[in-house]
Amino acid sequence: MVTITILGSGKVAHHLIANILDSDQLHLQQIYARNTNSVTDLVPESIVVHDMAQLQPADIFIIAVSDSAIEEVSASIPLANQFVVHTSGTIPMSALKLERRGVLYMLQSFTKEKEVDFTSIPFCIEANHKEDFQLLERIAVSFSERVYKISSEQRKAIHLAAVFVNNFTNHMFTLGEEVCKEHQVPFEILKPLIAETANKIMELSPVEAQTGPASRGDQNTINQHLTLLTDSTKKEIYQLITKSIQNR
Repeated sequence: MVTITILGSGKVAHHLIANILDSDQLHLQQIYARNTNSVTDLVPESIVVHDMAQLQPADIFIIAVSDSAIEEVSASIPLANQFVVHTSGTIPMSALKLERRGVLYMLQSFTKEKEVDFTSIPFCIEANHKEDFQLLERIAVSFSERVYKISSEQRKAIHLAAVFVNNFTNHMFTLGEEVCKEHQVPFEILKPLIAETANKIMELSPVEAQTGPASRGDQNTINQHLTLLTDSTKKEIYQLITKSIQNR
């Protein structure tokens, strides 16, 4: 079995821990966590350590902390010649100042309260030694059916694209909900449309799936919408996105 130590106790760490525990190929050796309570709902307190000096050798150390803490945490590991990876979408592999280093990036949005099907999550992996890459690939394949060899530069571009399709899209949902509330309309009325839009791009390219007044050049409807928008920020966003659609 592959022995794994997790460094971190946040959302990504939480989901990794849960899936490692479900695997018959992986063994969770230790968890380094500043906050014990954040992981003891999953594991016995005996394998949780608060001091880096208590870390034992493992086949792989997975750093699942905030981007700003990755370098500090990796530099604090007291053991020599250990294979260490981080899980960030934007931090390059070179940020790990270690001989054996890599990246295990899961292209998904995580919350502790919602379970995620790891088998469908794309895993983007990278390592600077062939043997370590093979080990990382073995771990990723035990989690998911979608494993990709992705460089640090490619991963940064993927993360940027993900911000557009996930974070920005969710913010559009927030603005739409605010418009609904302003006019006493339940946001639930839009959910079938949201689901259909997401399902549509599984079969069509986003450009082919584009609909709406901007794509058909319906300036009359656009003007009516702009009149309805009393918030200047929403109006600016509407105009900017309308222009972007029309430019294509």
